[in-house]
Amino acid sequence: MNAARTLIGNAFPLSLVRRKVVITPEREETLRTLLGVSRPASFWGHAITLQAASARVGADLTPGSERPALQLNAEHLPCLDGIAFTECWILSPEFDAGFRPAIGEEVPAERIRAWQVLKIVFE
Repeated sequence: MNAARTLIGNAFPLSLVRRKVVITPEREETLRTLLGVSRPASFWGHAITLQAASARVGADLTPGSERPALQLNAEHLPCLDGIAFTECWILSPEFDAGFRPAIGEEVPAERIRAWQVLKIVFE
């Protein structure tokens, strides 16, 4: 883990998995605690949930650039803004059953039933 930064997004592109990974469901509180002692390195891809997600974890998850793309380094670790990470956190909303927001639609917080937190460790 990069001690100063926490790599976080709403989804991870599986096409970038080129080495063994371990994916573990985690508690929201664990992520909130981590973000309390580190700065997010965000590749958040959906503006419609950004505000609600930031409020949920108590940290600004706004990416440093519009639609940032992860890259892999020579060791096949994900990189953002030139920094390689050995772990990545995913925070995904679970909507009401049957609800799919329209493209670009702002999602009211009351439409989000829960949040799923996953920790991806690159071994």
